[in-house]
Amino acid sequence: MKSFGQRASGERLERMRGSPRWAGNGFRNLAPIAAGLRDAGTPMPSISEMLRPRPPRVPGAPLPLTDPRPAWARPAQSGLRATWLGHSTVLLEIDGFKVLTDPVWGPRASPFALMGPKRFAPMPVRLREMPEVDVIVISHDHYDHLDFPTIRALRASRTPFVTSLGVGAHLQAWGIAPERITELDWWESHTVPGTGITVTAAPSQHFSGRGLKTRNTTLWSSLVVRGPRHAVFFSGDTGLTDQYAEIRARLGPFDLALLEVGAYYPAWGDMHLGPDNAMQALALLGDPAFLPVHWGTFCLAMHAWNQPAERLLELAPASPAPLLLPHLGEALEPAHGPLLRPWWRSVGGGEPLSEQELPAPATQGPEPHLNPKEAWPLD
Repeated sequence: MKSFGQRASGERLERMRGSPRWAGNGFRNLAPIAAGLRDAGTPMPSISEMLRPRPPRVPGAPLPLTDPRPAWARPAQSGLRATWLGHSTVLLEIDGFKVLTDPVWGPRASPFALMGPKRFAPMPVRLREMPEVDVIVISHDHYDHLDFPTIRALRASRTPFVTSLGVGAHLQAWGIAPERITELDWWESHTVPGTGITVTAAPSQHFSGRGLKTRNTTLWSSLVVRGPRHAVFFSGDTGLTDQYAEIRARLGPFDLALLEVGAYYPAWGDMHLGPDNAMQALALLGDPAFLPVHWGTFCLAMHAWNQPAERLLELAPASPAPLLLPHLGEALEPAHGPLLRPWWRSVGGGEPLSEQELPAPATQGPEPHLNPKEAWPLD
């Protein structure tokens, strides 16, 4: 299947093997991960736990979607604006340039069209309605971050990609011209031609792979995006590591941090943050404004779908960092301070709705909202 991607070969593979992160037949983390467990007393989830219907792991009603296009038509007053579009997909507007993180417009985080975790809601804007961006950054090759149908739809554009070592093999196999692809090892930087944007790959603690025999055959990274006046840290997927302090020292300060907070489990503590560890990571980064990502889009763990946001509301008063919890599609400027919209409380939990069953969401928020039936098409 084409959606599984392509393994690196030739000069690409030789460069990967020259990385300090390469060992044996794949990449490795700096800190050891014993069977993926932080606490040896916490077992991995059983099949019955994975199938258990409670707590509600999917929304019980359509999610409110804000149309970001009216906001995008105006320049950011502060020079830095972020629009969370779902999961780890964020449009960053930095000092007049546009950066898109881990774009996933497909209906499932899966190699299969009819199987695998399905979106809770469509993206707030169709892919063909997105503004032209200056660069697309991709942290690693998991299905909820590197989406085959989205990449295929982007073949006709001219936008360059910056990603981790080895991930370019997937992009090239799916039709992205090699001259549009830049692959980085940790601490390597790339300045996007014709822009003031520099992207630097930084450490993370995770893993990679799109098939049974491809685990860790590509690198995973956090990414720092720096413009002439502002800088943003994007965690990708990661566990808590003291390397965050080194990232701050070498690449900070940061005006905004995009940290993953969802799809976590106690036994996955080395590989995913979750809300509590995200707050610790945020402190190591210097407590910049905090936009949580990697939640509210796919059912990828056993916790309630809205639990990460509720837990963040509990933790936020103890942190000096402004917490940003916008609607999906709501464009915000970190310089304007905290933004707390507990929109998920009006949604509740229940069984997932099909694309045909999704009604229009209730109107709320400062911008026009979308009918999900009109937003499903990828193109």
